[in-house]
Amino acid sequence: MFSRIIDSVNDTLSKESAAIEEIKGNLDEEQVNKVVELIMDCKGKIITTGCGTSAAAAKKIAHTLSCIECPALFLSPSDAVHGGLGVVQNQDIVVVFSKGGETGEINNIIPSCKVKGATIIAITESEDSYIAREADALLKVKVSKEPDDFNMLATSSILATISVFDAICIAITRFRGFTKEEFAVIHPGGKVGNTLKGKNEKL
Repeated sequence: MFSRIIDSVNDTLSKESAAIEEIKGNLDEEQVNKVVELIMDCKGKIITTGCGTSAAAAKKIAHTLSCIECPALFLSPSDAVHGGLGVVQNQDIVVVFSKGGETGEINNIIPSCKVKGATIIAITESEDSYIAREADALLKVKVSKEPDDFNMLATSSILATISVFDAICIAITRFRGFTKEEFAVIHPGGKVGNTLKGKNEKL
């Protein structure tokens, strides 16, 4: 039994690794450049949103953006339509994550974001979806297959989305010349903070 478990685990890891390699060859350069340009030029804050597994990715991405001095927060779509949209202002960017691009809870907040003058970035695998059509910028992130037997569980697709934004965030740090000293100011805690302050082995 245990050999079958490790075989299954290794199979999934191989498929997820292959998905990242696939994304490297599929990203649209103009779309990536546009997203990076918008984030770097943002005069307000970056608000990420999504449902289900996309919400988990959106929360992680908001945190990573904040870690590189791009102020960001996650907005729950269900809270948004009950007053939470007040956080959205006209210099903000709203990054909308939806694999299929037709999630009802997400679609419901798009009109209000547009009325408030926020810039909308859609992250989806469907270029013909509602959020893609309504957005100011689109970043298509699509893998050919999820690793589960039914091709249904959002795993490789979400990993690819997070990986793309990790890469975008690192690109922004390089273009801006983001330093360890700057990082130390906003990340003084834990092992990373100690390392940045020179208490452990330097990075």
